[in-house]
Amino acid sequence: MHGKYENTGIVWIDAHPDVSAVKDGYPNAHAMVLGSLMGYGAKPLSSMMKNEKFKPNEILYIGLQELHDYQKQFLDDTGVSYKIQTKELVSNEDIIAFIRRFDHILVHFDIDVLDERQFHSTYFANPELTGDGSGGGKMTMEKLAEIFHCVAASSDIIGFTIAEYLPFDEHRLHKMLSGIRIFTE
Repeated sequence: MHGKYENTGIVWIDAHPDVSAVKDGYPNAHAMVLGSLMGYGAKPLSSMMKNEKFKPNEILYIGLQELHDYQKQFLDDTGVSYKIQTKELVSNEDIIAFIRRFDHILVHFDIDVLDERQFHSTYFANPELTGDGSGGGKMTMEKLAEIFHCVAASSDIIGFTIAEYLPFDEHRLHKMLSGIRIFTE
């Protein structure tokens, strides 16, 4: 999309910055996406990029929680503006001010920005899993809806991604029912 549309910004709605790299000791590529879009991904992937890399001032984080040291270092070194949002989210005014700088907006929505006590299909709602010490988001569904409406009313959204939808309850139900003959014959 960045090659097709000029003057495009990214609204990154996520509890995490997604700028990890293999060198950071985190092996899961889903935590490397934004760093890769900025041109800091693994060489085999970065070398295949055909379009302009995203610049630090083309990114707005919404819902960002506490960072690992290497994530903070990356954001600070590259000049990405960010705010840790454990107590207060980015305001609608800040969102609109960011959006107005661009002709087009890409929206990335990572489910883990939601409070796992209110939305259970997220990694952080599964007590059987262990992570890297990162925490889940604090956002409510109502606030997320408000943010979506704000972005949609103020911009030309040309792309929208949803990541990390993990329906653990449905998986456990499927596993339980798969052992019952009426569901398997």
